[in-house]
Amino acid sequence: MANNMISLRSLLEKEKLNGISFLDWFRNLRIVLKQERKEYVIEEPVPNDPGANAPRADKDKFKKHMDDMLDVGCLMLATMTPELQK
Repeated sequence: MANNMISLRSLLEKEKLNGISFLDWFRNLRIVLKQERKEYVIEEPVPNDPGANAPRADKDKFKKHMDDMLDVGCLMLATMTPELQK
């Protein structure tokens, strides 16, 4: 399975976002995120912080969303040209 992720991520490395390639880049991003089961990060709103008194399951769900959001954001930045990264 790890080989599949590397192979799919190579789509994004090959077709970096450069200002005119948004549709191709975004389509490839969605393919990679779907395969990694993180597509929800770009489809769902950021959840509210459950607070200190919330049930453990709510806290865990929030933390997972925030961790996945960080991964997706870094992936997006890494697959942009340096000019767009700035």
